[in-house]
Amino acid sequence: MKSGKLRHHIQIEDPSVAVDDHGTPVETGAVVYTLRAEVIQQTAQEYVRDRGDVTEVTVAFRVRNPGGVTTSHRVRFDGAAYDIRQVVPIENGRGLELQTVKIGGDA
Repeated sequence: MKSGKLRHHIQIEDPSVAVDDHGTPVETGAVVYTLRAEVIQQTAQEYVRDRGDVTEVTVAFRVRNPGGVTTSHRVRFDGAAYDIRQVVPIENGRGLELQTVKIGGDA
């Protein structure tokens, strides 16, 4: 993994739910890591669900392995939140490939 390709900044968050002043649950996230990343794949797939057409945006990131990243975390990139679907070790564990899908699913 070449450091020159790590041009983007992402945050790895530990999602949690807090209650606002009105008693409504609000999803929040505590930043666990701020990392430089390479965006290696970005796709938008359209498919039909029960409610109609849905667009699912997926992004794959490559990062240096900070240790402890799991699918229970999420990624914040370019103002959007992404669920981590798969964590794949690369380069003998020195790096990770994070397969993500945009939360909300709209493009």
